[in-house]
Amino acid sequence: MSPKLPRVDCRQLIQTLKHAGFEEQRQRGSHLHLRRASDGKRVTVPVHKGRIVPIGTLRAILRDAGISVEEFHELLKKGRRTKQEGSGSGGEATA
Repeated sequence: MSPKLPRVDCRQLIQTLKHAGFEEQRQRGSHLHLRRASDGKRVTVPVHKGRIVPIGTLRAILRDAGISVEEFHELLKKGRRTKQEGSGSGGEATA
């Protein structure tokens, strides 16, 4: 039995897809189209601020992207680690 899909909003999903090599291609209305240059795979993500992406929609996006649930969990963890490292107080001193 595969692990459960986490509940994510569109912002988290887009960041995770970017970690998987996808780049924003275009947006039409509330749908963002992303493409991975290495294999030409394309996915469409609904962008509704503050709303959780429905599980069936998330599963279909991952299937289209060729990403397993396990890979998605790892990419999501990687994205959270990167975000935590980037939020440190590494500001530069100004003279």
